[in-house]
Parts: sequence; C-alpha cells; structure tokens
Amino acid sequence: MATYRLNRDSDLIDNPSPRCACMLVLDTSASMSGPPIRELNAGVQAFISAVQEDDMAACSVELGVITAGGKVTEQLPFTTAMNIAQCRQFTAAGLTPLGSAMELALDRLEERTAAYRKAGVAYYQPWLVVISDGVPTDQWQAASTRARTLAQQRKLVVMPVGVEEADLEALSAFSTRPAKRLDGLKFREFFLWLSASMSRVSASASITDQVKLPPTDSWDSI
Repeated sequence: MATYRLNRDSDLIDNPSPRCACMLVLDTSASMSGPPIRELNAGVQAFISAVQEDDMAACSVELGVITAGGKVTEQLPFTTAMNIAQCRQFTAAGLTPLGSAMELALDRLEERTAAYRKAGVAYYQPWLVVISDGVPTDQWQAASTRARTLAQQRKLVVMPVGVEEADLEALSAFSTRPAKRLDGLKFREFFLWLSASMSRVSASASITDQVKLPPTDSWDSI
C-alpha cells in the first residue's frame, strides 16, 4: 500500500512522542470491485494526508494496514505517519477471510504495544478499524471474542464499519460498540473523521484522558 521507512527500534528513540497505533483491516474482496474499491483507496490516501498535515499527529500516529481479499495481506507494517511517502492502490478479489485478518491485526497490535513498553514510550489506547461490505467467509468467532475482550478491558478501541449490505451484527461482535453503516460510499468523509479523531487523541494532555470524538453524522447512515 505504501512506500515507507521500516520502523526500527531506533525510531522509538529518535522520536519519543507518545504513540497512537491505528490498524486498518480492510475488506478488499471481489464484492468491493468498481466504485467501492476506488473510493476506499481515495479515502485511505485522504486519511494519511490529513494526519500528516497535523504536526503532532504526524509524529504520534502509527498506521498499519491489513487487507482481506482472497488472502490476508499485511500491506503496511506499523509506520509513523510522517514516514509514509505514498500509497499503492488496493485491488478487489476473492473471498473475505476477515477472521484471519483480525487475528493478524491483533497480533501486530500486541507486538507494537510491547515494543512501546520496552522502549519506555508512552502510548494512547490503540485503535482497530475494520471495514467490510459483507460477512467473513472464514472462522471469525475467536477473533471477535479476542477483540471484544480487549475493548471491554479498555485496552483497545474497535471501530467496525459496514459498507452497503454488510452484516452489521457480525461486525458488531468484534467490538463493545455497535457497527455503523457507511452512508453510501462516503469513505473519504469517514477517513477525514478518523484523522480528526487521531488529531484529538494525539493532542490529549494525558494518555489516560477520555477524548471527545467528532460527531459521525458526516459519514454514517444512522
């Protein structure tokens, strides 16, 4: 998805800003072909650009991207936003192994927060955003239980978003908050909301503060 400088251990020394890890798990199955995948690509690019325009967020937000389209692909290992140079376009193909994608995402989040602790770098509650237009086509219940438990323990913010005919009940199982349905294909509006949320989190005076997020009415259909 991107050209980037690999996160080395020294990055946590060179840039000691408190981190906010944000993992995107994106459904890129065949049903996302056409306008949906084009709008998803544009939305992710808008998100990266918006975060990079905020100096504090650019140093604090670390973005990771995993896609589920036929197979699970780690498109971008956790990389500080300011180090992401450009995006590569996602393509849509195959089924939706969302359970495996979420398991990998949770593993990567666990590894990254462990690296923060080892380096003595403070971090905000990580975010995991999952976007799908259908239902998982693999075994996903164990991953949903794991994600929901972390959310209940306030160790993770899980934001499930359904596109078009997505199974909101299945997506909601991954979180303590109900899945929201995207209004049409407003991916850009969603990702601009996400960047604004990341900016608020990274500007928070304390890593334990409750952060009031922007309203979602620009992109959800509820």
